[in-house]
Amino acid sequence: MPVPWLLLFFSLVLGSRPWVFSLEKLAGSHDDARCSQGLSCHLWDDVLCLPETIESPKDPVLVPTKLQTEVVLRCTEESNCVPCVRVTLHLTVQEPRKEDPDENGFREDAEPTLRPWPRNESLQAKVILSFQAYLSDRCVLVKVEVPAAMVQPGQNVGSLVFDCFKAPVGGEVRIWSYTQPPYQKELNHTQLLPDCIGPELQDSVRSCWGIEWSGVLPWFNVSAEGDAIQLVLDVSTEQNYILYLYWNQTRNFSTRFREVLTGPQNITLNQTDLVPCLCIQMWPNMHDAIRNSHCPFWEDSRAHKNLWSHSKLKLQFWGTTGLSWRVEAPCHLSAEIVLCWKPMNSEPCQPLPLPLPRQNVTVNKSQDLPLRTLHPNVCVQVWSRETLQIQECPQEDILGPLRDDVLLLETWGPQENRSFCAMETSGCTPLPSIAHTRAALLGKQLLQDLQSGQCVQLWNDTGILWACSLQKYTHERWVLVWLAFLLLAACILLLLLLNRGGMKGWLQFLKEDYRYGGASRPRRALLLYSPDHASFERLVGTLATALRQLHISVSVDLWHRRELSALGPLAWFHAQRRQALQEGGVVILLFSPGAVTLCQEWLQEVGVAQRPAPTADTFAASLSCVLPDFLEGRAAGCYVVACFEELLPPKGIPDLFQAVPVFSLPSQMPAFLKALLGAGKRRQDTLKAHATRVGQYLQPALEECLQLGSSSSL
Repeated sequence: MPVPWLLLFFSLVLGSRPWVFSLEKLAGSHDDARCSQGLSCHLWDDVLCLPETIESPKDPVLVPTKLQTEVVLRCTEESNCVPCVRVTLHLTVQEPRKEDPDENGFREDAEPTLRPWPRNESLQAKVILSFQAYLSDRCVLVKVEVPAAMVQPGQNVGSLVFDCFKAPVGGEVRIWSYTQPPYQKELNHTQLLPDCIGPELQDSVRSCWGIEWSGVLPWFNVSAEGDAIQLVLDVSTEQNYILYLYWNQTRNFSTRFREVLTGPQNITLNQTDLVPCLCIQMWPNMHDAIRNSHCPFWEDSRAHKNLWSHSKLKLQFWGTTGLSWRVEAPCHLSAEIVLCWKPMNSEPCQPLPLPLPRQNVTVNKSQDLPLRTLHPNVCVQVWSRETLQIQECPQEDILGPLRDDVLLLETWGPQENRSFCAMETSGCTPLPSIAHTRAALLGKQLLQDLQSGQCVQLWNDTGILWACSLQKYTHERWVLVWLAFLLLAACILLLLLLNRGGMKGWLQFLKEDYRYGGASRPRRALLLYSPDHASFERLVGTLATALRQLHISVSVDLWHRRELSALGPLAWFHAQRRQALQEGGVVILLFSPGAVTLCQEWLQEVGVAQRPAPTADTFAASLSCVLPDFLEGRAAGCYVVACFEELLPPKGIPDLFQAVPVFSLPSQMPAFLKALLGAGKRRQDTLKAHATRVGQYLQPALEECLQLGSSSSL
């Protein structure tokens, strides 16, 4: 292959790395600033890097509008050079903006003033160039003067070139530019410096002499297995290297780890240090060695997750009218700040219905919130990649608790006609409206409150945002609710008076219940059954409800579905059985055809229980504990057996369970209640009365089961 074609091939392959080509060499060791034709520049000594608050200009000003950088070589001799970053700024004359009397400074979207420029005066500006590299930073000031004849607002008047900022080989530097005093946001740019792999630096930079890049600096890889993240280092045993881990933060470097390596090693990274800006730097342990840097976690999902766990949103209040926010994070965040409204007694925070600019987050920098009046319901959110990451609301001791307010948005049409809408979970409801929402029903009253000055203005720009109180309307609503309740109670009392016999019976029932132990501690009972079908489950629920009215604390899986799902049927049964027996209670085995079938499947011919497969049926799961109690004679005093005689005759219950009292319901209901309540708890006449009422209470559910049994076998 001819030599020119070979050079062309390498230039195409390495085209993405501009420092592979020949770098311009500058003679001398002094900095220099020069301007384009017509402008005059004067370079001052280094200054402190102290950016000031943005000011509002009253006359046209000179501002930098574009920042460019390139790498050059500054040489004291032909072969004694150092890398250097040249900065080029394009300068534009900018008209002043109208000041906002209600805000500090000026608005970028404000209209320019028409104040004429004195033609006999030149325009002067102080331009600050700020440079930051690894463990070093520097700021210089350049005074630029524009002749009066060239002062034309909105026009580019020329450029400023600064030579140059000395930078480390293979490093990364960042350049900022702004005026003093600042009139607009700073410009910034990041420049990567070439390393010693290029022949230009190997021949000209002494720190690169003699370095064999194929074998001197070790390669390092990152391996991840599960939650463990390791840095694999192929270090030669013949040389020492320094490993340095750091957070590459904006304008700051936070050291996380530093160690001298003498051979191949695997280093486990701390999970709390794993963030996207975690970088690795290595260099031979010698004077003025070239440092090799690598930041491999920019796209790591775990690093981004850890970054948000390290990030905090802090709000700072200035009386009742000023609020600023600050996001503290170890790395730069690609996120936005959003204001939202948190209604009273509502969990989600709704974004404000305004064309508020979503401000990009600058970490570790305080920024003001654009509100006229602070409100406890206005919260601040940080969004990243369409996901809510952080939300912070004012504390109650600062602005008070959440208020029962509604937001009204006032806008103007093309003919200056005003329109209003209320912010609700379903959207912004126009007022007045026929919609069936809370704000729509109170639409006329809210508009009257707004016109009478009872609402608070939160925002005034392209629309006006008002916060109007609903507290007085809430009180009126509760008054209506109480009136309705009293009217309903009066109707119920009237019906009871018309039916004196029924009322008298229930009063007697409650009186007897209190006299014979109703006020004492209820006895606990665990009710076990086989869920044959839905009608039978309703019958069991009706029985359990009736028993609870008789001062018996009944536990049945129908009422503990969530706990049953969390623990499992067997664990739930053991916990309930242990509690019932420890408190002197009883376990009720309510037999049905399905329960008999399950027991027969569990029993072998010799009467030994089989170990079942796991099941979601509490009755089936409990047989592994219940059957051994009966087989080994431990059931007496702890169990009671019952069945509904119209669904299953008592003789259908297996003989094994005849060792404890067996009750046929509802005919033996008094004896069944006496066994549950214990001796001496009720008089005989009282038990009969209770049994009669429980039987009447069970009759509808029992008839439903009988109808199902007549149409299909249970």
